[in-house]
Parts: sequence; C-alpha cells; structure tokens
Amino acid sequence: MKRILINKDGWQTRVAVLSNDKLQDIYFDTHNKEDLDRCFFKGRVSKVLPGIQTAFVDISQHKAGFLHISEVDRALATERITDFLQVDETREEFTPREIKTSLDISKIFHEGEDILVQVIKEPIHEKGAKLSTCFTLPGRFLVLMPNIPHLGVSKKIEDKDERNRLRELLQQNLPAGMGAIVRTTAEGRDAKDLQKDLAFLVSTWTSIQKKFNKAKPGEKIHEDLGVSLRAVRDHLDEDVDSVICDDQEELQTLHKFVKQLTPEHLNKLRFYSGPPTLFERFNIDEQLDKALQKKVQLRSGGSLIIETTEAMTVIDVNTGKFTGTGSHEDTILKTNLEAADEVVTQLRLRNIGGLIVIDFIDLANPSNRMKLSRFLEKALKERDKYQSVTLKISEFGLVQMTRKRSGKTLLQQLTNVCAACNGCGFVKSIPSISFQILRHFKAEVQRRNLTGSVVLSVSEKVFEYLIHQEYQPILHLEKLLNCKAILESNEHYEDVQYSLKPM
Repeated sequence: MKRILINKDGWQTRVAVLSNDKLQDIYFDTHNKEDLDRCFFKGRVSKVLPGIQTAFVDISQHKAGFLHISEVDRALATERITDFLQVDETREEFTPREIKTSLDISKIFHEGEDILVQVIKEPIHEKGAKLSTCFTLPGRFLVLMPNIPHLGVSKKIEDKDERNRLRELLQQNLPAGMGAIVRTTAEGRDAKDLQKDLAFLVSTWTSIQKKFNKAKPGEKIHEDLGVSLRAVRDHLDEDVDSVICDDQEELQTLHKFVKQLTPEHLNKLRFYSGPPTLFERFNIDEQLDKALQKKVQLRSGGSLIIETTEAMTVIDVNTGKFTGTGSHEDTILKTNLEAADEVVTQLRLRNIGGLIVIDFIDLANPSNRMKLSRFLEKALKERDKYQSVTLKISEFGLVQMTRKRSGKTLLQQLTNVCAACNGCGFVKSIPSISFQILRHFKAEVQRRNLTGSVVLSVSEKVFEYLIHQEYQPILHLEKLLNCKAILESNEHYEDVQYSLKPM
C-alpha cells in the first residue's frame, strides 16, 4: 500500500511517498530557494572551449552553465555545421550522413549568441548547472522530446503486444520531428488518455518557443510543476491508496489538478488536521534522520555503512550479530540478499547517483553470487525509476554499478559541511591540539624574543589537559625559553583557539 503525504507550511512544502508506511521518496520546496531542475532558459553563450568540447552559457545564475557536445541534439548540430560548411548549391542534396560523427562545438556555437537550453543537473559544489539542447517535457503518461525523433517504451512494460500498441499509437499522433518515451503509467491506458497528454505537452513546447523569442538573455522561460503537483503526476496510480494533505488551499489546487489529469483518483484525496502533525503521525522525521546517518541497521542484525566521496559512493555490508540457523554460506547469502534489498531503498531515498561500489560479504559458491546479482538487478528494475547498470559480482564480493543522477542528494539538500572538521568527518583530539598550541607558543616566544611572564589563553578542555597531563613539559619549556608561562582558561574559545600576550 502506498501513500502520498503533503505537508505545507509558510516556509516549506514537503512531500513524502510511503510504501507500507516506509519512506520511499522525499521532496522539498522552499519558497526562497530556486529549483532549476528541468527549467528552460534563454541562455547566452559566454565562452566556447573546443579543447573540452564545451560551451559555457550564461543563465543569470552564480556560475555559468556548461553545455557539452554530447548534450547538443543532432539536428541542431547538423544545421549549424551545414551552414558553417557553406554547401555547394549546385549539388542536388546534402544529407546529415555527410557530417562526421566527431563534431566540433566551435562550429556549432559562437560567443554572444542566444540559445534555448534546459537544465538537466543543478549546480553542485563548484560546478555550474549542466545544460542540454536535447529537450524533455515530462507528462502523466509520456515524456515528450520535441527535437529528437525517437520513440521509446519503458522497459518495465514487458508485454510485447502492449509495447507495440503504445508505439504505434505514438507513431500515429506525434508531430513530425518529435519523439517521446512512454512511461510505465501508460500501460493499459486508452488512446484518448495518451492523446490528451501528448496534446498538452506539444502545447507547452509551442509556448516555450514563443516565450524564447520575447525573453531577455538569461531569463527563465519555463519551469516544471510545483513539488506537490509534480509528485502527484509522477506517483499517483492504482497502487496509491491515498493522497493526504494538511493544507486546505493546497488540497483545492490538488483537486483541480487531479480532476483534469486523472479524475478516477479524485476519491483518494484526503485532508489531515491533526494533531499530531502529518509527518509525526507517519513517523517521517525520524525516518529522515536515519536516512542521513552513515549506518543503516538491517532487520537480521547486520548493517550497511554508506560513505559518499567526490568520485563515488561506497556501501559496505556487515553481518553484525546475525548468525543464522543454517550453514555459514546460507547465513551470508541471506544477509547479502537483505542488504541488496535495503541498498535499493537507500539509493532511491537518498537520491544517490553516479558510480557506486557495494562490498557484499564474500560468497564462496558461484551460484550464490549469481543469485545475489540477479536479485539486485531485479530489485533495481522493479523499484527504482532511474536507470542503472550493474556489473557482475567480482571474486572479492564487489559490485560496481552506476545510477542516473537527478538533482541533489538528500545529504546535499538537508546538511552543510561541518565547520569543525571541514567535511572530513574527524576533529583533532585534545592532546593533538594541545601539542600544536605548545609548539606555536614556543615558536612565537622565540620569534618575538619574549621574556618575563607570558599569558597563554586556551579553551577549557585544553587548559584542563595541559595542567593535569603536561605540567612537567611546560616547566621544561619555561626553562628553555627563559620565561614564565601563565595558563589561562577562556570559556568562549573553541578547542583550536588560543592567544598569548606578555604581561
């Protein structure tokens, strides 16, 4: 049983998708924070770097977005290259096949020109937004690709006849030069439903093109639906038991949207007044806090340790206290299968993408490794909407996989880098800090040639450590420097802070 919970306050809207009361997806929208994902901009090319096949495009953000040659649609590239080559008009025709596959971005764009771009990845760390001219417009049943004439059907629709029906339906109704991908929600739907969805998306694309002509450089000309409507569009289906909202005004907006989009689900809309609050009622905040931790406890007693670096995410599987009732190999297999199931949940909930390495517990039997590999692939295919590719389990029990990135991870949305450790996850011990302060004290006294009494102010913890553990070394230091060190505790100092002054 699935539920969609929508909590709206004056400062933030949160949407949680539950499966059997377990948090599956979480979305946030803050009124003072701009969401760039899937937005269309009238960008201005600020720099073209043919060496890395990238154009930097100003979209009025803190950093220019970057557009790589791989994200330039072939029709646009062909048109620009054709103009650049100044084709001989005496020839009967010029076909795209005559364009070499290794395109040069400097022959497609030039600095100062205005182009239509879509954000496909929000800015992260020091990187600007990743841009594309391969546009996509998501709908209820389809994803329209207005400038890419390609037809696709979700792999989760497995019935061959149904796939053929949907493909033929698209071929009959798609405007020339456009393409689309059929979403899983389209399975079994009437032609009328898909045509209605397609007509809306085509109309949206026409509107974007008109706005582009009138917009100023850097202006946003289209953005996706708000977070609550987007979640309903993407998740509301026959599996959803209820959509519960705690704001009357938002519920009315949802009612109008669902009535137009999928009226058969109108009876699933509910209002929640509490107390307790909606997210407290379904234990969402506690589940969110756990999703920010590195350690994830498994029901059997084992655990996952999830560590994310700049290059990849590493997941370690531990047996913990679980001993099982069968053979050692069976116990390990059971733990690994449970871990694989939880890995899929965590990847989706934490929105982890890119390169992922999973260190399962070593299995001696090759057939068990194959069973684990197939189970992981099946779970990803059935429960994760984003594309992933997994390699076979190595002899060391490692699985290498990639998962499509989409927006920020849960950690990036809800946390900041720790000011104390600067993101490394560790802080220096009090002894280490104390020794460093003493070295600085020695060097400063010698540099300034101080004599007499010198006051050394330190934090309370460092003060306690020095007077109880390092009394004799400080006496030796006084004799060496020919001065008297007077320790002073400062309650306002952090552990690493100190100051010294002669009396």
